[in-house]
Amino acid sequence: MPIAKLDAPHTGRLGMALPGKRPLNAAGAAICAGLMAYALYAQYGLMLDPCPLCVFQRVAVILLGVVFLVAALHGPSSRAGGRVYAGLLAVVTAGGGAVAGQHVWLQTLPPEDVPACGPGLGYIFDTFPLGEALAKVFTGSGDCAGVSWQLLGLSMPAWVLIAILGTGGLGIWNNLRRS
Repeated sequence: MPIAKLDAPHTGRLGMALPGKRPLNAAGAAICAGLMAYALYAQYGLMLDPCPLCVFQRVAVILLGVVFLVAALHGPSSRAGGRVYAGLLAVVTAGGGAVAGQHVWLQTLPPEDVPACGPGLGYIFDTFPLGEALAKVFTGSGDCAGVSWQLLGLSMPAWVLIAILGTGGLGIWNNLRRS
């Protein structure tokens, strides 16, 4: 079995050299690692406890990073391999985008429409069957509707939504493009 060569730069439509698929997948993994590093800093340095929807967004970012990392390490040479990674990235991006979008939607509700505060994530999963527990988490609670951090007028879930859709979208494009 031949040893895979590192991707050589490719020329795009505008005549600019594009990096190969492998370095861009590695960059996607690094972006996800950076997002998780900031999430942990926000939790332990800024003392912002994550709500249940925040925890699921973290899971999505970690899964996105794992797919990027495996794609970077594997560096598939076939078009089918790129499609597999693009498909995995699409699934994780859609799931993470849905969770972050739900969280942003909860934060935009008027105060009278915000659901009552519920129990913590650990209690929910210990007490309820899995299907019911997930339903309770995704309907959100008053904790999820609060905005305790903003940058440029956007809450953390809004930035996570942008990051997941942007990084995942670029990863899908990267893995579908011709070598």
